[in-house]
Amino acid sequence: MKKLAVVYYSRTGNTESMAEAIAEGARKESEVSVDVEKLENFPAEKMLEYDGLIVGSPTYYGSMAYQVKKLFDDSVVFHGKLAGKVGGAFSSAANVGGGNETTITGILNAMLIHGMIIEGTSNGDHFGPVAIGAPDTRANSGCKALGKRVAALVTKLT
Repeated sequence: MKKLAVVYYSRTGNTESMAEAIAEGARKESEVSVDVEKLENFPAEKMLEYDGLIVGSPTYYGSMAYQVKKLFDDSVVFHGKLAGKVGGAFSSAANVGGGNETTITGILNAMLIHGMIIEGTSNGDHFGPVAIGAPDTRANSGCKALGKRVAALVTKLT
């Protein structure tokens, strides 16, 4: 069975709620087991155990939280070993225009540098789901859709 990890850092619980919604969507793909992991319990080496990885961060000053950046910084020791794995990203912020897309693209850039395959969408939040404060119906729908798309791509590609 293929394995997908939804990894997140959350201080207020908003990003955590999004991670749970993403996992719910991903679990609709019966050929993929899904783990939801708090970043503090997920050392970089654990990234190697999964076929897909969806990473979430709150937006701080238009970028990912330093804890998420540290995950990618620590992963440099196995550079290239994530090539071909599937990736996705999500973020929460306090304000509209608060930097959600730059946070998500920062995460996606790190994944692309590792050679990962990124799942986007032509509908809604193109780079990945975003929430302003607590996830609303729109954000939850985008989270479930991302989880389902990434899990389906994991089954096709890995």
